[in-house]
Amino acid sequence: MKLRIPNFLKKNLLLKMTSLNAGVIVIRLIVAVFLNREITDVVGKTGYAKIGNLRNLLAQLQSLTSLGVFNGIIKYVSEHKEDKEQLQKLFSTTFVFTLFGSIVTFAGLFFGAEFLSTQYFNSPDYTSIIKVLAVVVPFISIQRVFNGVVNGLSKYKSFAKIELFAYLLSAVLMLVLLFQYGLDGALIAIAITPAIQVMVMLFVFVKVLREYVQFSKLQLKIPFAKSLLAFTAMSFFSTLLLNQVEIEVRNMITDKINEAEAGVWTGMLFISKNYMVFSNALFTLYVIPKFAGIKNKFDFTVELKSIYKTLLPIFGLGMLAIYPFRNLIIDILFQDDFSAMAPLFKWQLMGDFVRLGALVLAHQFVAKKLVRAFIFTELISLGLFFIFSYFLVDLYGIEGVPMAHFFRFIIYFVIVFFMVMRYFRKQPKDLDLEQEKPSEDAS
Repeated sequence: MKLRIPNFLKKNLLLKMTSLNAGVIVIRLIVAVFLNREITDVVGKTGYAKIGNLRNLLAQLQSLTSLGVFNGIIKYVSEHKEDKEQLQKLFSTTFVFTLFGSIVTFAGLFFGAEFLSTQYFNSPDYTSIIKVLAVVVPFISIQRVFNGVVNGLSKYKSFAKIELFAYLLSAVLMLVLLFQYGLDGALIAIAITPAIQVMVMLFVFVKVLREYVQFSKLQLKIPFAKSLLAFTAMSFFSTLLLNQVEIEVRNMITDKINEAEAGVWTGMLFISKNYMVFSNALFTLYVIPKFAGIKNKFDFTVELKSIYKTLLPIFGLGMLAIYPFRNLIIDILFQDDFSAMAPLFKWQLMGDFVRLGALVLAHQFVAKKLVRAFIFTELISLGLFFIFSYFLVDLYGIEGVPMAHFFRFIIYFVIVFFMVMRYFRKQPKDLDLEQEKPSEDAS
C-alpha cells in the first residue's frame, strides 16, 4: 500500500525549506565536529574564548559596514521584486549606505587597531588581526547586501548551496592556517571568511543578481534612506549591542572566575549557535517576507500557528535528543577538558526553545518596521541577560550564565507577545475584514 502524504505537508513551503536546510545543517555539523576538535586541541579553552570575541566582532562589522540594512533589503526586495524601478532605488540607497559604512569602518579598524586589540583580546598582540579585518571590510559589506537580496527573493535552494560551499571552503582554510600558525592562524581564517563567502555567492548566484541589480545604473542617491534608517537603528540594538553584551559577559566570567571558564561558555554558545542557525535562515528566508505581506490579525494568527506547529515540535524533539547525550557531545566536539559544560546544557536548551518561540513573534517588529517596539524589547532582553548573568555567576558559577539566558527569554517572550497583540489592537477595526486595505507602518 502506497503511503499518502497529507496535502498540508506537501504544500507547506516552510516544511520544504526546513527539510532542505536540515540537510545543510547536518553536513555543517559533521564538519564542525572535526573542525572544532582540532581548534580546541591547538588553542585550548583560553584561545577558544579569544576566537569567540573575534566572531562577535565580525558579527558587529556585518552591521557596521552596511549600516544595518540587511533586514531592510529582505523586506523591500520581497515587496518590490517585480518592480525594477523601485529595486534600483533601493540598491542605489544601499550602495551609498555600504560605501559610507565601509569607509568609516575601515578607518576605525585600521587606525584604531592597537586599541581594539586591547579591548577585544586584552592584549595589543593581535593588532595585525584587526588590520586584516580592515582590509576585508568591503567583502563583509558586499556579502551582507547580497545575502539580503538572496533572502528577499526567498531563493532558499541557492541560499543553501551558498551556505554549504562557503562553509566547506572556510573550514579547509581554517585547518591549513590553524596547523601552520596556531591561534593566530585560526583568527586570520575567521577574519577572511567573508571574502570566501562573496566569491561563492557570485559563482552560484551571479545570474540572478544581474537580473535584479543593475550595477551600471547605481547612483549616489538615497531615495530609500528614510525607510532603511529604521533598520539601521534596529540592527544597532540587535547586532552591535547583542555581540557587545556577549563580549562583556565573557570578560565578566574571565574577571570573576577565569578565562578557561569563559572558553567553556563560548563552547556552549558554539553548540547553541550551530543548531540555532537552522532557524536563523528560516527567519530571513521565510518569516520576514511572509509577515511583511500579512495585513491583519487573523492572517497573522493563522501563519503564526502554522510556523509554531512546524518548527517547535522539530526543535523540541531535537533538544530532547541532545540532552541525554550531552557528555558524549562534549567529548566529540572538544579535545580539551570541557566537562564543566555539561550542567549548562539544560538551561541553554530550555532558553533556546523559549527564544525560538519569542523570535518568531519578534520578527513581526522587523517585518512591519516597528522600530520603537523592537528597540524596547531588545534593550529589555539584553539588559536582563547581563544583569542576571552578573549576579547568578556569583551564586552558581559558570552555570549562572545559561540560567540567565533562560530566565530573560521567558520575560522577553511575554513582553513581545503583549506588544505584538497591542500592535494589532491599535489597527483600524475593519482591517481584519478588509484584507486588501494596506496596513500602516508603525514605529
